[in-house]
Amino acid sequence: MNLNAASIAFIAVIGLLGIGLYGVLITRNLIKVVVALQVLVKGAMIFIVLAGHLVGQIEIGQSMALTVIVADTIVAVIGLALAVQIRRHFGTLDVKALTTLRR
Repeated sequence: MNLNAASIAFIAVIGLLGIGLYGVLITRNLIKVVVALQVLVKGAMIFIVLAGHLVGQIEIGQSMALTVIVADTIVAVIGLALAVQIRRHFGTLDVKALTTLRR
């Protein structure tokens, strides 16, 4: 079997998307959910670069990936800050326990 760089990148994309989706669906800890979302976005970002490479416009794919990195970092920082505040206020990061809270 002959694997080129595009097939290896596509396998990495499928793997990262699968791991990220599994993490989002299975875990109940808010910080772990943020990390799983980061893995999911990294898979999508590799796919954007791969798509740019396949159509012959690698520069556009890389610039879009850089934009995703910036936006994703901002979202992750806000998500982790919210998780810290939720932990301080409610004493737990368990998503299931947070859904039963009434205030």
